Amino acid sequence: MSSTPADPASLEGTGLSEAWVTELVERTLTEDLTGGPPLPHAPDLAVRHDVTSSATIAATRFGTADLVARAPGVVAGLPVAARVFQRLAPGVTLTAGARDGDTVATGDVLLTVRGPVRALLAAERSALNIASRASGIATATRAWVEAVAGTGAVVLDTRKTTPGLRPLEKYAVRCGGGSNKRMGLYDVAMVKDNHVAAAGSVADAVALVRECAPSVPVQVEVDTVAQAAEAVAAGADFLLCDNMPPAVLREVVAVVAGRAELEATGGLTLGVAREVAATGVDFLSVGALTHSAPILDLALDLRAAG
Repeated sequence: MSSTPADPASLEGTGLSEAWVTELVERTLTEDLTGGPPLPHAPDLAVRHDVTSSATIAATRFGTADLVARAPGVVAGLPVAARVFQRLAPGVTLTAGARDGDTVATGDVLLTVRGPVRALLAAERSALNIASRASGIATATRAWVEAVAGTGAVVLDTRKTTPGLRPLEKYAVRCGGGSNKRMGLYDVAMVKDNHVAAAGSVADAVALVRECAPSVPVQVEVDTVAQAAEAVAAGADFLLCDNMPPAVLREVVAVVAGRAELEATGGLTLGVAREVAATGVDFLSVGALTHSAPILDLALDLRAAG
């Protein structure tokens, strides 16, 4: 495990913006504590919405709790989870036990928090939902990265993300060792069959994109070796090779001959990942990293008093 950060809530190096994380924390807590109106900014008012803790725990009681891994995996989202505790208990003390990207074992303490017990428990589920989701994606990604290790191929995510959580989920992919090639519709032009049908041909579609957005990389989705050759001739920067078996991918690699980057996608599983990567493609894009990864089981354990 790498050295732990001095400030467990720091977003430095995550690529996540302060404004986006603040909005996510607010939205997540509002969902759990009020179900509607925004949280009041006074923390003591906010935690009153946790009816169980308010009824059973004295407002003056302070305590310490550990965010613990209940299963082995790769962790992600810990600074965001720390922000959840800070939102309800601004003076909370945070001590890191792990950092994002670490491989952890069952029972490892990932984060220790000390503050008003009511606030800690009111923040618990929101913090766990964020960290468990991100850690599940990081864990799934790491399995793919290890499966293709040594081939030179890079594991990518897709736009198949949970609405509203794309920055967090794509960050989690990076924590697992994967990469992000396309964040949305705005940063890469993806020419698919419907675009080709509307434009008249692959060449026409690529030319129109170049005219409209000359600085944006152009990717073309292809299903056959002939389409791959056509797309490269039209000037595509990289090709999305959809549902091609390894034998066909090897043909495409030979035909393209380094003139464009190649991304294999569609029907990929861990069982065939290495065989696909060994064909010579540059990337494997895996929608399942974000749309199907199970959470990593995490829990918050309140230490006994005394």
